[in-house]
Amino acid sequence: MTYVVTENCIECKYTDCAEVCPVECFHEGPNFLVIDPAECIDCAACIPECPADAIYAEDDVPEDQKHFTALNAELTRHWPVILRKKAALPQAEEFKGKKNKLPLLRRDRP
Repeated sequence: MTYVVTENCIECKYTDCAEVCPVECFHEGPNFLVIDPAECIDCAACIPECPADAIYAEDDVPEDQKHFTALNAELTRHWPVILRKKAALPQAEEFKGKKNKLPLLRRDRP
């Protein structure tokens, strides 16, 4: 099993989770983070650190967010690893908890 970053991270990109990850499995995009399923060791250290409550165990991803499992795996191949906490996006609090943010996801390399 792996952990999955879901929609609530889009346009927030809090990075507290990346800083506590012991295996460097987080990758950073312009407005979203993803977890590399091949690197994740299922330690769950990231879950309580996410201010947006955007991280789930793969088996617990809400039904309407299941597509984020494949999206995390896809985007890890294109985005660099993030190791340290950075400032959240300026609009993070405004977008925290908003629904239907997938159209806002930027796939380009940061």
